[in-house]
Amino acid sequence: MMKKKWFGGVGSLVALATVSLPSWAQEAASTAAPVVHRGDVAWMMTSTLLVLMMIVPGLALFYGGMVRAKNVLSVLMQVLMVTALVLVLWACYGYSLAFTESMPWLGSFSKVFLAGVTPDSLADTFTAEVKLPEYVYVAFQGTFAAITCALVVGAFAERIKFAAVMVFMVLWFTFSYLPIAHMVWGPGGWLLGAGAIDFAGGTVVHINAGVAGLVGAMLVGKRIGYGREALAPHSLPLTMVGASLLWVGWFGFNAGSNLEATSGATLAFLNTLLATAAAVLSWSAVEALVKGKPSMLGAASGAVAGLVVITPACGTVGPIGSIVMGLIGGAAGLWGVSALKRWHGIDDSLDAFGVHGVCGIVGALLTAVFTSPALGGTGNGKADFSVMHQLWVQGWGVLTTIVVSGVVAFLAYKIAGALTGGLRVSEEEEREGLDVATHGETAYRL
Repeated sequence: MMKKKWFGGVGSLVALATVSLPSWAQEAASTAAPVVHRGDVAWMMTSTLLVLMMIVPGLALFYGGMVRAKNVLSVLMQVLMVTALVLVLWACYGYSLAFTESMPWLGSFSKVFLAGVTPDSLADTFTAEVKLPEYVYVAFQGTFAAITCALVVGAFAERIKFAAVMVFMVLWFTFSYLPIAHMVWGPGGWLLGAGAIDFAGGTVVHINAGVAGLVGAMLVGKRIGYGREALAPHSLPLTMVGASLLWVGWFGFNAGSNLEATSGATLAFLNTLLATAAAVLSWSAVEALVKGKPSMLGAASGAVAGLVVITPACGTVGPIGSIVMGLIGGAAGLWGVSALKRWHGIDDSLDAFGVHGVCGIVGALLTAVFTSPALGGTGNGKADFSVMHQLWVQGWGVLTTIVVSGVVAFLAYKIAGALTGGLRVSEEEEREGLDVATHGETAYRL
């Protein structure tokens, strides 16, 4: 999401662009009113709705179908409540700390409670003279924050206290999501200034959430019976519906990150379509070779893997590059939820790290390769684009995200556990199921 988010910095750009013009032309340029296109506004409002659909119902159903029947409501509730919590926090202080200019790693408090954001205030797009109403930009970015936090839920599903989830999310959102979002996308952000490419959230969303989920799964511990009993999904049809909604909604996630209804959005749109299709084929083919049969769960997970791997690159790689990335991403995701999971031995319940973390890392690094004009990419607007240099920059972005998210998540879980009497429910409650034990409800009545 290489967006031009330098609020207040447009004047300097105009000055540079007009330095060689005659005085009358400079005066006209300095007084020209910014342009707001109704089509862009409509597209961004639609994209925001599509991203919200990714979370509720998309992610909620995808996760809900993969847990056992006695825990499905608890997962749906966690996704819904985390989304609501983060959207409110985003308006209160999140937007300000992520998207105002202050330090290279964090913004300021100048727009706390959306101070100064009015129907007339504008946000930048890729085109210097084209603007968006800031309200729609606030809403769009708020849904990104919400889905990032909701993704973490999948790692510790079926055994964590609801109160602990909510406390953790406040802390991790504040001290991990906001700094990383600012560094990658915010005005004056460190990684943005270094030239890191993350068009729609490979580092900010997927690696960030995947690492936090892995740390949580490690600290909460394995589910009772993990590795000894069958902990199979209770409803693969729900998971399939959820994955399908994620795929559809992801067009708002990726193509919407162009911020304008232009050819850039169409490139991200096409790449999202192709990479996902390639990953479904790749995951299923490898699974059939390794396990003898392709599974529905594998195909649905492959779709998500493809969506994740193309996210950072969707606006800078070519269509054929996106297919190759999808093929690699599908295989990488299957490796992440099988071989890697067996190696580290952590019960990442719904593979938040195995899919989002692994494919996020793979996608961020492959972005440097397939953005190259020699491989059909755009070069990110650079005539002298260097794959090796970009790999170095992308690597720093990945490493920074892993360290920040990992350290903050560890501390946030510890604090949440201390405030709620431990992260995990009792053994009796876990065996009964969190639907009844935590919420006093059941999903299905026989």
